[in-house]
Amino acid sequence: MFLQQLVNGLTVGSTYSLIAIGYTLIFGVLGIINMAHGQVFIFGSFVGLILVTNFDMPIAVAFLASIVVSGILGLILEFTAMRPLRKKNVPHLASLISTIGFATLLEEGMHKLFGADSRAVPDTFGSQAFQLGSVQIRVVDLIILGIAVVLMVVLHFWINKTKVGKAIRATAENTETASVLGINTNMVIVTTVVLASSLGGIAGMLIGMTYSALIPSMGMTLGFKGLAVLILGGVGSIPGAMICGLILGVIEVFTVAYGASSYRDAVAFGLIILILLIRPQGLFGRKA
Repeated sequence: MFLQQLVNGLTVGSTYSLIAIGYTLIFGVLGIINMAHGQVFIFGSFVGLILVTNFDMPIAVAFLASIVVSGILGLILEFTAMRPLRKKNVPHLASLISTIGFATLLEEGMHKLFGADSRAVPDTFGSQAFQLGSVQIRVVDLIILGIAVVLMVVLHFWINKTKVGKAIRATAENTETASVLGINTNMVIVTTVVLASSLGGIAGMLIGMTYSALIPSMGMTLGFKGLAVLILGGVGSIPGAMICGLILGVIEVFTVAYGASSYRDAVAFGLIILILLIRPQGLFGRKA
């Protein structure tokens, strides 16, 4: 029972990690929390789901569509809700409010286009599972965990070793200095927002596969889970987002298995309060 719930928790937590990485990237470069992140990737995921259910497209096409649509929405967000305010040098609170407005518009748009009810995600891989001792592992769980882990490893390498990744890190450190050194900071910001949104698109499809359904309103809840991971890991820490996403997923699953399902969402925010009281900079963050 324990090992089974551990596997389930790691599967759910890996999707939380991808969501939190999107928050971390944007906060690291822009210094703001993108409150529209959840709605952006759920919108992209719904487009992918429609292609599978209504047009009989393969799941790979759905993933690609979710990535592209989420990336485009991230681009629109940057040019309409972030950049105009950034040029006017307004307080970060104004940008935060503008992303909330963008999120509200997207959620209402989803209700109009897709309806307010949940939509089932087809079980593409059937009920295939194999037994490993006392643990039953579904093929879909392995695929979800494998995709998430590979993406996190590749992203960590890309951020630390490539020229574009180093430009993102330099811009996150100091935008003005990076610009003086010849880095096109506007392009770096656009790349970061699109990358974060596209990663969210993948996370949204994986979440749909995990729960076998997508709901237009779930963007807000998942967005808050991503924020919880962001704070737990330390704001701006990509390794912290990766590890603490897994931790939160495991804690949630064990709460449901050994406690009550009604406390599932409360766990995330209880952890936020606890971490803020004990270690405000997060588990992997640094003191200012």
